[in-house]
This record gives sequence, structure tokens and C-alpha cells, in this order.
Amino acid sequence: MNRKTNALLAALIAGTFASASVASFAQTTSDAPSAADQKAAKEQSKADKKGAVAQAKADKKKTEAQSDANEAAADAKVKNAKKAD
Repeated sequence: MNRKTNALLAALIAGTFASASVASFAQTTSDAPSAADQKAAKEQSKADKKGAVAQAKADKKKTEAQSDANEAAADAKVKNAKKAD
């Protein structure tokens, strides 16, 4: 091979190693969560818990309202049955 080809191959090989080392560095530094990430995760966890509590309260109210409606319907059926007699 001539001198230009050798220089070109050397540059390509050097570029490959340089980009591989940068990619390796980028992967190792992003593994650990930062303090801001940890704080955001903690705040999200708090918000999720509050949301779960609010949903449970809403479900309880809905169940109670449905129970009251069922009871009223049963009372109405009893009254209608008594009127039919």
C-alpha cells in the first residue's frame, strides 16, 4: 500500500477508537442518577401516593352513593308492592 492509503487507514482507525471511547464515557457517566433525578423521583412518588389516596376516597364515595341508590330503589319496590295489595 502506498503512503496515502496507510495514512487514511490510520486516521479511520484512530477515529473509530476515539468515538468508541467517547461512547463508553457517555454510557458510564449516565448510569448514576443525579440529585435532581432523585428529587424528582421522590416528588413523583409523593404525587402518586396522593393520587392513589384521592382515587380511593372517590371510589368509596361512589360505592356509598350506589349503596344509597340501591337502598332507595329497594324501598320504592317495597312501597309499590304494598300499594298493589
